[in-house]
Amino acid sequence: MRVLVDIGHPAHVHFFKNTIWNLEKKGHQVMVVSRDKDVVIELLNAYGIPHTVLSKVKPGKSNLLEEWFIREFKTFKITKQFDPDVLVGILSPPIAHIAWMQRKKSIIFNDTEHALIAQKLSYPFCDIICTPSCYNKDAGKKQIRYSGYHELAYLHPFYFTPRPEVLKDLGVEMGEPFTILRFVSWGAHHDVGHHGIQNKIALVQELERFGKVFITSEGPLDNEFEKYRIRVPPEKIHHLLYYATLYVGEGATMAVESAILGTPSIYISTLAGTMGNFSELERKYGLLFNYSDSESALAKTIELLKDPELKKTWSLKRAALLRDKINVTEFMVKLIENLPEQKSGVSLSSVSDETYA
Repeated sequence: MRVLVDIGHPAHVHFFKNTIWNLEKKGHQVMVVSRDKDVVIELLNAYGIPHTVLSKVKPGKSNLLEEWFIREFKTFKITKQFDPDVLVGILSPPIAHIAWMQRKKSIIFNDTEHALIAQKLSYPFCDIICTPSCYNKDAGKKQIRYSGYHELAYLHPFYFTPRPEVLKDLGVEMGEPFTILRFVSWGAHHDVGHHGIQNKIALVQELERFGKVFITSEGPLDNEFEKYRIRVPPEKIHHLLYYATLYVGEGATMAVESAILGTPSIYISTLAGTMGNFSELERKYGLLFNYSDSESALAKTIELLKDPELKKTWSLKRAALLRDKINVTEFMVKLIENLPEQKSGVSLSSVSDETYA
């Protein structure tokens, strides 16, 4: 079987990497098309995943639409040569459109309810809309839900083992308290009109009272924050998140990653509370806190950092979550392998059973 995978964001690299490797081990051919955004290219190269770069991200909604057209044109040319059986991507209009035009099967993964433009452009043309069970929208008869999160495709204990030696890259000793901050550029199509942390300087000053502070940023950092920048290869960030005392940030993916790894996570954004995975992680598991108000978030940050049993408590919460969730990569591989066999519709009884629902 031949599978085309679309990578448009650093988180997509992590989401698909184990599925790519598992499919290849089983004898399937996988082609990856990528997008030059943030550290996408660096990550793919670090993991040794061959890929073809189709476009480079530019700021602004009009540029995004133009980029989608460019990606569609180039994807069409590639698929004429590669002739994939299945095309997969995370909320990727080009994947859905090209698969529909060439009468191929396609799977669109999505966990972002407010990404409305990409949904409207993708959903009518794809075969499967695959979402976590906590996704709080009904996407219709094409939708398959699974008991997990995107981030469990690479942070499930079957695939992720924390490496304490990575702490040396930050000059941190085992057990030494430190906080990771994440700033985003707010340039994605679903970020328009939203914002995150309003009191960045005050936040950093308070965090420094409790230990070292390290910042990872999607865009350029202001001069006063440059000394806090994390200077480690991007493929090592999850090991740092595992050992961090606390994560605070505007980055949605990193907020979920931290929670799943058992690190207290504070997500600050006017989008807080709009996504099912965030609501579940907060209300059911108590691993993450959502705030649209920066002052309230700062107060919660200080409260958590004063708790000497913080990491121990979160480790127990993480264990409860992992008991409830599936091996997401195993599910993805099974879904992809079964899809070409379906003659019509999306009834995949061998995949969407109680094990994954």
